[in-house]
Amino acid sequence: MTVGYHPGERAVQRRANALDRADHARRAIRDRVPRVAADFLAERRMLVLGARDAEGRVWASQLTGPPGFVTTVDETTVAVRARPAPDDPLADALAGPGPGPVPLGALAIEPATRRRMRLNGLAERTDEGLLLRVEQVYANCPRHIARREVTRELPGGRPRAAPARTPALTPAQRRLIESADTFFVASADPEGAVDASHRGGDPGFLRVLAPDRLCWPDYRGNAMYMTLGNFERHPAAGVLLVDWTEGTLLHLVGRAEVDWSPERAATFPGAERVVDFRVDEVLERPAASALRWAPTTR
Repeated sequence: MTVGYHPGERAVQRRANALDRADHARRAIRDRVPRVAADFLAERRMLVLGARDAEGRVWASQLTGPPGFVTTVDETTVAVRARPAPDDPLADALAGPGPGPVPLGALAIEPATRRRMRLNGLAERTDEGLLLRVEQVYANCPRHIARREVTRELPGGRPRAAPARTPALTPAQRRLIESADTFFVASADPEGAVDASHRGGDPGFLRVLAPDRLCWPDYRGNAMYMTLGNFERHPAAGVLLVDWTEGTLLHLVGRAEVDWSPERAATFPGAERVVDFRVDEVLERPAASALRWAPTTR
């Protein structure tokens, strides 16, 4: 992975007539963690992750902890003092013994102030959690981030219901999706590098077309097109939805494809494209997150 763009990203930028804007935005991509970013990471309570499982499927998940559970060891190394729970789809990749570093995409986000930062690189397992060797660091614009803040944190080791795996969405899962104003998506390029990103909008922007099919709008952004660029060359993707009041995590794994037709984009106000997502598997983990969130206006 480099601080530049790969061929899939360039192809999407070209098709979107955004090469000049993308070249300008590229200057914000760094291979080191600046001081202001290190301070931001140290205050976070949640880190969204993207990685592959043993079968090569791309999943999105999250880790949580008290402020300070994510720290910057040096300009190129970030330590995460948490590891995926045994029922997390990334547990084997990120918590168990492994042959070497794992490509990892990470998103640090503060919904209350609508700030977010992406870190991509290679992760190694440690006794405390993960050590991420950073290869890309960059901030994103605050658009479409719903403001919310942590209201409480439940103790670890609390009893909770067993996870459920299904080949398609249940009616209750469909209701969660259709009421969502936020979700997270993980994608990967053909060489294995992984990225984790945020998507947001008014409830209903994420649509269920069938029990195994979703779609969402793609709005104008910073013109990097890193997620769409990955889809261009490698359709494997993972989606994470959070029930902010109950802590349930809904993980979807499948394949994404971009629809560039203006007619389709017109079905979403303000959209420039539409992403179709075909679900291969659903994993619901009741109350898996210890954090509880509520809307805020600050």
